[in-house]
Amino acid sequence: MIKNTIKRTIALTSAAAIILTAACGCSSDKGASAVSASDESNSENYEEVTMILDWTPNTNHTGIYVADQLGYYEEAGIKVNIEMPANGVSSQLVGAGKGEFGISNQENVTYARSLDDPMPIKSIAAIISHNTSGFVSLSSSNIDSPADWGQKTYGGYGGTTEIAIVKKIASDYGVDPDTINFVELGDADAITSLQNGIDFMWVYEGAELITFEENGIDYNYLPLRDFGDEYDYYTPVIIANTDYTDANSDIAAAFVKATQKGYEYAIENPDDAAQILLSAVSDLDENTTIKSQLYLSQKYAEDATMWGWQEDDVWQRYATFLEDNGLLDGQISIDGAYTNEYLTK
Repeated sequence: MIKNTIKRTIALTSAAAIILTAACGCSSDKGASAVSASDESNSENYEEVTMILDWTPNTNHTGIYVADQLGYYEEAGIKVNIEMPANGVSSQLVGAGKGEFGISNQENVTYARSLDDPMPIKSIAAIISHNTSGFVSLSSSNIDSPADWGQKTYGGYGGTTEIAIVKKIASDYGVDPDTINFVELGDADAITSLQNGIDFMWVYEGAELITFEENGIDYNYLPLRDFGDEYDYYTPVIIANTDYTDANSDIAAAFVKATQKGYEYAIENPDDAAQILLSAVSDLDENTTIKSQLYLSQKYAEDATMWGWQEDDVWQRYATFLEDNGLLDGQISIDGAYTNEYLTK
């Protein structure tokens, strides 16, 4: 099993999440518990399910809100309650049966599947087809490649997997990892951290980078996927409780079909999709949400067979990376970790 999973779910890829309060993962009255567009009085005619987000509502979740607001779930005979993980990581909550569906990432699903008693969850769709995260530094830090990380201070979330990746990349570029000063920041703001002693951080292109640009910050950015295919894993993904889907495969298929339709709409109509998200979640910043949506709409299904599609190679090479770096006790089979069966071609 993974010896220590990342302390904060690495699934944040929207600028919207940065400008919201909270970085505590707490619930908000606005947008935290949206339901389908169906008439409440007719709710008995719909199958009611819960979708647990990984974070405060943001452009990672746009397709879900589009499916909700445009009635795609209603057409599928489903009422969706959208909630935030106030008391735990979404993968743990879905695994415990607190929600039928949720937002997580390949890291946490791999962890859940590696346990001696595996959690009953699997990934049923990749929200973004490539990893859109990487390492940012202020231009004044003169970090042009990982070869410049020696004697620098890295600010992160404190997860074993996160630190292992930073150390591995540093070693690959001839840097002794022990010369890097690792500081745990939790949910500290990236701009503030980099202006106060942190040299480089792990951030997300659809989130922090947009905030940097809006604030006129000069920065250098190193995409994680550029350092090897093993780092181009799925984050975020939609997960399901397998006990539920085994007993309700038709509902799972209807849910995914409606959700897929929502993301496909967002791909084709980013401006309209952003407005739908903004209308559903009133405390988002309009300008950053629109910019984030324009960016992510190009990334949702980039180079993929279709939106949501997952490849065996992506899952296997990440598991192999964990094994090769001593982050798994033994080996893990990716069988059952994900499925494409509910997607509509």
